[in-house]
Amino acid sequence: MRLLHLQSGNLSLTEDYTEHVPPYAILSHTWGKDTEEVTFDDFKAGAYSDKIGYRKIQFCGEQAARDGLQYFWYFR
Repeated sequence: MRLLHLQSGNLSLTEDYTEHVPPYAILSHTWGKDTEEVTFDDFKAGAYSDKIGYRKIQFCGEQAARDGLQYFWYFR
């Protein structure tokens, strides 16, 4: 399982956890067109911040931090 980590405004993917998965928040809803949502391939390519769907991912990371969580999981 790979999680997202938002730190100082920078988004990163974690290692692939198979054990000892840290606590995390979940964002599992899409609202836009498929072309507007961020995919795993977008993350790997670093081509996600210009997509409309990125704002809700950023918000989820910020909310997770307010709730005391460092990591979150995004399901599209």
